[in-house]
Amino acid sequence: MIARILKWLMLLQVLAVLGLAWLAMHAWGIASPVLALLLAAAMLLAVRALVVARNFWESRRGGSPVPPAYQLDAVGAARLFFGELRATLWTSSWGMLRPRLQAARSISGAGLPVLLVHGYVCNGGYWTKLSRQLAQAGIVHKAVDLEPINADIDAYAVQVEQALRALCALTGKPQAIIVAHSMGGLVARAWLRHYGAARVAKIITIGTPHHGTALANLAAGANARQMSRIGDAPSEWLAQLAASETPETRALITSIYSHHDNIVAPQASAHLPGARNIAFGGIGHVALASDARVLRQLLAEITIKNEVCQPPSSPHFA
Repeated sequence: MIARILKWLMLLQVLAVLGLAWLAMHAWGIASPVLALLLAAAMLLAVRALVVARNFWESRRGGSPVPPAYQLDAVGAARLFFGELRATLWTSSWGMLRPRLQAARSISGAGLPVLLVHGYVCNGGYWTKLSRQLAQAGIVHKAVDLEPINADIDAYAVQVEQALRALCALTGKPQAIIVAHSMGGLVARAWLRHYGAARVAKIITIGTPHHGTALANLAAGANARQMSRIGDAPSEWLAQLAASETPETRALITSIYSHHDNIVAPQASAHLPGARNIAFGGIGHVALASDARVLRQLLAEITIKNEVCQPPSSPHFA
């Protein structure tokens, strides 16, 4: 569904650029068609940049203090902004339009498979760059597309369970690793509440608003309401989810997040007590799954878990 919606939006953007270019030539006196098209494209890009800038402004207004070690200078702030803009443009204008993941070139028999769970108003195409690295490492992986886009988060748990069963059946493994971005991390925790931990070895969340985000108050859908914050407190749904978890449940979770997340506000909402928490700086929300530092960390987390889960090798006698 998301891919279809994005294709229509892309068509509208192309028509808008053509319309602005026509206006530039016939009303603004620009004689060159190439210059008119460039001007129109720049105007569209400026609008997209303003949307990203607004998210950063909203997230800082309701954000948590940035620790001194993660504070940015002007150059770092510019890299943060343009990195997030680039990731947003690439994901919404290409990656999610054709959500195809890479197949593992050589499959390691001992490793656990990975299920990728996207976030709010996304699809499996969000994981394109991580998928490429998982394939190169020989790690079998699949992505689930959560639909409908505005459903209750608990309703997505059924889809995760079905995807996990299929992935485990495909690989012959009793367990898998879940990697989840943003709302996907809450979906993974909701799945854990409904189905238990027997089928999962580890859950890695990326930029997940475990205690809610103020920006969800501006979004639509039952899932957005569940991710929201009321005053300085998480929603009732988030509070009930947290109350249902045990220390053993939290120990299965690793939360990776950025102190400069432009969607999760306050950014400390991504820190989950009892879980393993790994913080980064200078990375926006959408850019988390394409940033080289985060990708290295993700592969390390998956590889470490796979090494732990490998059966001991048989003794060899000369």
